[in-house]
Amino acid sequence: MVKFTRVIASLALLSSASAFVPSTQTTPKFASTKLNVVDDKTEVREYFNTVGFERWNKIYSESDEVNSVQLDIRTGHDQTIQKILNWVEADADIKGKTVCDCGCGVGSLAIPLAQMGAKISASDISDSMAGEAARRAKSMGLNNAKFYTSDLESVSGKYNTVTCVDVAIHYPTDKMSEMVTHLCSLADDRVIISFAPKTWFYSALKKIGEFFPGPSKTTRAYLHEESVVREALQKAGFEVAREEMTATNFYFSRLLEAKRV
Repeated sequence: MVKFTRVIASLALLSSASAFVPSTQTTPKFASTKLNVVDDKTEVREYFNTVGFERWNKIYSESDEVNSVQLDIRTGHDQTIQKILNWVEADADIKGKTVCDCGCGVGSLAIPLAQMGAKISASDISDSMAGEAARRAKSMGLNNAKFYTSDLESVSGKYNTVTCVDVAIHYPTDKMSEMVTHLCSLADDRVIISFAPKTWFYSALKKIGEFFPGPSKTTRAYLHEESVVREALQKAGFEVAREEMTATNFYFSRLLEAKRV
């Protein structure tokens, strides 16, 4: 009860630090689904090329210029990344394999995978994010990682592993299955995806957060039914092999690894 109270009391901070609380912008009820998708994509691109990049670049780094909520989100994201790396290390077969990281951000996952010897093709809808990831990789002397700007739907090719971490939060619920299907079409062996799970508890927290709009612009946030994700994976010919859940005060992420069957 104490932890729950602390979370509620701090939700006002979330809209300026966390992807869980949507922006205060609204879309007319009569707008088409296609228009909603375009609006979301444009909104995400613009946000992460401007104030969003400044904010999240600090969160996904060792910068001290973060508040307690942002630090908590950093911790949660780092835990999710480490869980993936633990899977990869346990398999001990990533060297020389191709990995497509969709929505790579500043390279939090792509760079350590490149350091393990994987051949990385990583993209992000934000030119600022992809550019920062490339800068970080270059500073580490990595030449087996390519970073470029692209939305997820435009990514093509075939790869041993396809990863998409903490990106689904920006995808409308009715487009989640299409997103998963496209990721699977790129993967020869496995897909690793994380998403904010839609449960009564997280839905309640998100709803409460909407009553505390922050001063900074954010993007809309979407929670997803795990059953929808699993069904899309299964229809694409994949079966969940490993799974994890990361939950801190302000970061909630369901992680699935699915292998082609």
